[in-house]
Amino acid sequence: MWQLSKTLFWRVLALCSLALGLLGIPLPGLPTVPFLLLSAWAAGKGWPAFELWLLQHPKFGPPVRRWREHGAVPRKAKWLASVMMLLSVALLWLSTAPFGLKTAVPLLLLAVGCWLWCRPEVSDGQH
Repeated sequence: MWQLSKTLFWRVLALCSLALGLLGIPLPGLPTVPFLLLSAWAAGKGWPAFELWLLQHPKFGPPVRRWREHGAVPRKAKWLASVMMLLSVALLWLSTAPFGLKTAVPLLLLAVGCWLWCRPEVSDGQH
């Protein structure tokens, strides 16, 4: 029973993550690739056939394989993430949020940005 529950959990997580990733295609601000990465990871825990499908998919597979093989993030994604983080900080500072939040969030996003820009870059042609 426990094994069935674990498998069901990983499959639901894989499907929900894929759904969120698909929503990120048309919705600005909702990332696609991190949810695809989560979906592939969860599928690898409890749904190997779905993981294989994701890895072999012509559209979804390349970014997942780049991440797994090289830990790589394309430059375009780095720029987009950086701009979105800057926009988020600007909106936060214009809001009525507490000062502590207005200080902590930018510091956290700065750390994320530094980590992101330290990731290797692999172009589409390099798998």
